[in-house]
Amino acid sequence: MIGQSVKLTKIRGIDVGIHYSWFIVFVLITFSLTARFASDHPHWTVVEHYMVGIATSLLFFSSILVHELAHSFVALAKGMPVRSITLFVFGGVAQIGREPDRPMTEFQIAIAGPIASALLAVGFGVIAYLGGDQFERLSALAGWLASINLMLAVFNLVPGFPLDGGRIFRAALWHMTGNLTKATRIAAGTGQGIGYAFIFFGIVTGFTANWFSGLWLAFIGWFLMNAAQESVVQVSVRSALSGLVVEDVMSRDCPVVPARMALAELVREHILRTGQRCFIVVEGSRLEGLVTLHQIKAVPQERWAQVSVGEAMTPVSQLRIVTPTQPLLDVLQLLEGRDINQVPVVAGGQLVGMITRDHLLRVLALKLELDMPGTRELPAPGLSQWPRVSSTT
Repeated sequence: MIGQSVKLTKIRGIDVGIHYSWFIVFVLITFSLTARFASDHPHWTVVEHYMVGIATSLLFFSSILVHELAHSFVALAKGMPVRSITLFVFGGVAQIGREPDRPMTEFQIAIAGPIASALLAVGFGVIAYLGGDQFERLSALAGWLASINLMLAVFNLVPGFPLDGGRIFRAALWHMTGNLTKATRIAAGTGQGIGYAFIFFGIVTGFTANWFSGLWLAFIGWFLMNAAQESVVQVSVRSALSGLVVEDVMSRDCPVVPARMALAELVREHILRTGQRCFIVVEGSRLEGLVTLHQIKAVPQERWAQVSVGEAMTPVSQLRIVTPTQPLLDVLQLLEGRDINQVPVVAGGQLVGMITRDHLLRVLALKLELDMPGTRELPAPGLSQWPRVSSTT
């Protein structure tokens, strides 16, 4: 999600950003708060209504960031990588690099967010109490933040995966069954059921009370359903690829061309005849780089006879390479995370094979179909991230 976001900062190596959809909900919440303060405190000036509304909205999203940082810091303490935190239309999402290794770790990471929100609720509540009538604007701001953080803590404890409560539920199931995949399927099923319930109550609310609140509830339900389904896909992929390494599936028959070959010859003698779109570039037995059809097309066609493969290729110093013994799941995450389609496999400085995203996904689809009946209908996975979500209410 960070690729569709505006990066704000980096905290303990974690990229923090704002998804483009955040600006929509920020404006909506700001106007809603401004209207609320105008109704509750008509003696304030218009400028004061807007200033307090904007400040409250910013502190609300800062509270969500603190919630996600709590998850992330516990994950880092447990040795788990955290790639990014993104604020978006439904709240926040922390992208943790892998699933926890045991149920207690899952529980500790999951409970950290609601605890942080509850502590914020207490803190803002104390500020609101101490502010009193003497600091009315501060009290109004802190009072709303205390109630919304309490709601955030309680809502995220709902046992609907992948909310925090759903992850706590999964940790309990995992502890009882000893099977992460089975626990994930049960917890995700509960999450989908809760998602359907949100959609149902959203529709009812939209027709009988407030259409905007109803629409928001329905969207949250839809989001929970999709997030739960994606989580099942991710854990199924992890299970399917567990124990496999690069040399198990890599292609050993790699098309190789010399660096001095002209692009015109490469197109005429190799691409048009074989349909290959990617070639390893060598000089003698030494790996020099990688050239793709995309790079060839970037060179004007009238210059193909003058430009060599070595001039158009990506040099080996800029390539992502993997080793034959590297876990396959790590390679798939690399391909997805870096948005690249292939990586050379190198051992002892020598090219020994190639891994392509298309081939890897085909192997994965076959393994899911053969090993896990009923998974053939799962959507194609985006596999570089393992999300942990907190939603706004």
